[in-house]
Amino acid sequence: MKTLRTCVVVTLFLSAVAGCRITPTGAIDAGEPITGLTKGVRLYFASDTGLRGVSRPDVKLRSLDFVVRLLLAGPNESEQKSGLTTLVAFNGPYHASGSGNRVTFDVPETYRSAEKRLRNGQLVCSLARAQAVLHPKLRPDDVQVTLRSQGESLGPYQCSYFLRN
Repeated sequence: MKTLRTCVVVTLFLSAVAGCRITPTGAIDAGEPITGLTKGVRLYFASDTGLRGVSRPDVKLRSLDFVVRLLLAGPNESEQKSGLTTLVAFNGPYHASGSGNRVTFDVPETYRSAEKRLRNGQLVCSLARAQAVLHPKLRPDDVQVTLRSQGESLGPYQCSYFLRN
């Protein structure tokens, strides 16, 4: 009787061990790695509390001047309802150019005054973000933007300067 019990226990043990076999798996593909920047365009608009960034993932970034055109067009209806506005406006031609972590923005009118801080911040932050998207090895904080008008230069600025209150 003891031999029969031992045989049953051994058989159950071997069955349990054989049934618990975990088969090895290979590497599982989980897609592309997460990147630091969102796709599309990020614009900065003015609000009662300062600058606020909005993403437009469906817009393909074409150039730095394209970002300025979007700022001139202003916030969309949804963004306006959340209290955003644009302070960027020009009377004349403008041009933004970038090289590495430097962006220069030539505007037809001066931007030197304290009340222009939010407007300058809209330009600096939106252009810095755009330059980082155009050159993926750059981070927006690495980009410095200079505003030039009528022979005078402001900056170079980093976006973080304008995000402080």
